[in-house]
Amino acid sequence: MVETNRIEYKRELSIELDLEKEVVAFLNYREGGFVYFGIDDSGSVIGLLDADGDSLKIKDRLKDNISPSCLGLFDVISEKRGEKNLVKIIVATGNEKPYYIRKYGMSEKGCFISIGTSAQPMNQKMIESLFSKRTRNSISKISSNRQQLSFEQLKIYYEAKGKVLNEHFSINLELLTSDGKYNYVAYLMADENSNSFKLAKYQGKTRVDLIENNEYGYCSLVKATNNILEKIELENKSFTRITSKARVTSRSWDSKALREAVLNAFVHNDYTTEIPPKFEIFDDRIEITSSGSLPEGLSEDEFFEGISAPRNKELMRIYRDLELVEQLGSGVPRILQVYDRNCFKFFPNFIRMTFPRMHEEEGGAIGGAIGGAIGGAIGGIIDELTDRQIEILKLIEHDSRISYRKVSELLNINYSAAQAHFDALKEKRIISGLGGTRGYWKINYSNKS
Repeated sequence: MVETNRIEYKRELSIELDLEKEVVAFLNYREGGFVYFGIDDSGSVIGLLDADGDSLKIKDRLKDNISPSCLGLFDVISEKRGEKNLVKIIVATGNEKPYYIRKYGMSEKGCFISIGTSAQPMNQKMIESLFSKRTRNSISKISSNRQQLSFEQLKIYYEAKGKVLNEHFSINLELLTSDGKYNYVAYLMADENSNSFKLAKYQGKTRVDLIENNEYGYCSLVKATNNILEKIELENKSFTRITSKARVTSRSWDSKALREAVLNAFVHNDYTTEIPPKFEIFDDRIEITSSGSLPEGLSEDEFFEGISAPRNKELMRIYRDLELVEQLGSGVPRILQVYDRNCFKFFPNFIRMTFPRMHEEEGGAIGGAIGGAIGGAIGGIIDELTDRQIEILKLIEHDSRISYRKVSELLNINYSAAQAHFDALKEKRIISGLGGTRGYWKINYSNKS
């Protein structure tokens, strides 16, 4: 593979500002790019003696030496080619152009752009033109309407990943405006806010018969995201088909693609419109609608190729810290491995993803209702259960230690109702509670057919 307008090779990490120059050039280029360390100009793999150490140095240098902040706009990844170690930097195009080397300021010596196979300095006219178009309504620049914010939920999620938010976390995560006030990123991440995220479920293929209207929100965006992911996982029912050779179990929608779509909707939504993403489930499809169309300068073909232009780089950075999203530009290609481009529809102010159901629900099909494992467990008694009890069985199958309170949150019912459904399932001997108050639930198998 040779160098191109989006690929740059470096033999090693130098102490000069050559690294920053290449990354700035890709940040200012509309398609971003890739920088590889451990490969020479001819494309020969040389390898690095200390790839892990170089990765840490790269992250620190990009954080400290480039303005505006490019955190959330790059990934540093270790790779192996045979027995040799490389470092790959994925750089997304930024929406606060021009980016520049901090030491030299917004000048011809500090601003670069990728042209052909090299990073070229910008002239003053280009710098001024880009600056005049710079996006100023970024959520990092909008002050939160509340300044008394707490972040206990966010800290818990970081701690669960073995990371600790220290006393400077509001600076490190870019939760402050230039005058030191909490910004809209902080508001979205706070324990309490007024953002509501709805997941609606309809009977049929239209919006006429609403059968569920679940409310998730008024909490940290990360918590709301996880709640929506768990609810959609619950709705993504399993279907079992018996063939002459084996029992084949599949699901209504591809789980990985659906997860990517939900995360994309949360991370890339245009929150400056104060319109949250919306999730809707129909008999034949799921629709996910997010505010904001394609970023300026990004074509539909570039979008489908996985060229990354994060609308909210601060959210992208946090979601990557928490391992909710992977490397830049991987989401859309992963969806397109299963669904085609027609699933995406672009409006002037919205993007809608529509995923058709892969399997129709069959009446009386136990596998369709709650999966092959549960179907085999409760056999003929399935007709005696309510839809809500079937949903609870699905939750238990997913998490055998699930609590009444967690079930009430996921199904949007009160605590006592959740407990009553559990009691009914225990009375019918479909489930058993083992191990006392800190134990787990067991689905009881039988030989019924």
